Amino acid sequence: MTTSGTHPGNPHLTTLTGKPRARSLGLKFRGTPGPWNAITDVPGVEVGYQTLIEGDNVRTGVTAIHPRGKRNPGDPVAAGFHSQNGNGEMTGVSWIEESGTAQGPIAITNTHAVGIAHAGIIAWINRYHPDLTELWMLPVAAETWDGYLNDINGHHVTEDTVIAALEAATRTQPDEGSVGGGTGMNCYQFKAGSGTASRQLDYANTTYTVGVFVQANFGKRDELTLTGIYLGDELREDNPLRENLTTPQGAGSVIAVVATDAPLFPNQCKALARRVTAGLARTGTSGSHFSGDLFLAFSTANPGGFTPGDPAATTTAQETRRYDQLTFIPWGYLDPFYEAVVRATEEAVVNSLVAADEMTGRDGHRSPALPRARVAEIAARIHATG
Repeated sequence: MTTSGTHPGNPHLTTLTGKPRARSLGLKFRGTPGPWNAITDVPGVEVGYQTLIEGDNVRTGVTAIHPRGKRNPGDPVAAGFHSQNGNGEMTGVSWIEESGTAQGPIAITNTHAVGIAHAGIIAWINRYHPDLTELWMLPVAAETWDGYLNDINGHHVTEDTVIAALEAATRTQPDEGSVGGGTGMNCYQFKAGSGTASRQLDYANTTYTVGVFVQANFGKRDELTLTGIYLGDELREDNPLRENLTTPQGAGSVIAVVATDAPLFPNQCKALARRVTAGLARTGTSGSHFSGDLFLAFSTANPGGFTPGDPAATTTAQETRRYDQLTFIPWGYLDPFYEAVVRATEEAVVNSLVAADEMTGRDGHRSPALPRARVAEIAARIHATG
């Protein structure tokens, strides 16, 4: 991942590495994006990648997300989880459901490496923040399936891969497309992978940011809809995934991580996570039974507000105990934040498609790129006719 803060062009049109983004095709999105139009517009959030492309069969990697930055993993964030469809895995969510908090970094990889991602987070924390592993850690590690392009049973992702992704994280604009955990992923039977977007909004004289990151690996071609333009028929040709996959059409998964600096209760984070579903639906999917669609949302506000107390306080003198308090936005004012999640999710998915180039991988399997010039022509024609 490029760590320079200097962008070669317009960050809303290209990535730091020069890949095209959705807006470069003339696609119209609503809402006001942050400076990077990325999850890293939320203050403190960092994203890092390790991408593994080796020989003919290795097309995989790891994505790392630090809610409060890699130097401050010990301060839990308010968090909520939602499963649109549970044919997938995201570790740590039992404790998120119980406590309303998440602590430490998040890793996203392929289905058969999710255990390694979990172990890699613990190894990283034990190396750099050993005080946090004195008792226990319940990291968040999530997955989507890259076995069409990648030798998924080859154990190519290691703990060192995970540690490297965690250490590579920065606050600049993340790369998109075939990078990190998204390296071998496909969406609507085109090459896709990692994508991100953000929206800014004002509340009580304060500007807040909602950022979304997706690892997109879902949908069938005849569903594809971009900014309200149905493309499933016009782009139905050149679909080798339809011929070479034994799984049902539309099978796959999508992991979404929603971040905001707006002060929220855990159940309000869960409500934001539920709105990812509406953003995905705008791109055409109805949600396959064979897809693991798992979403996590967190708020970086209220620093220190969820820090665990000293376990010894349950048995020592009463004066060691304390009260806490939180600031939060009342429930009745959350609609603009829901809208921001929906809009950023939609654009993040499209960015994952637009930034990805064609890829050939395991056993010669080919995943074609979204035909960007054709999409741009269709969008221009439709916008011209109103």
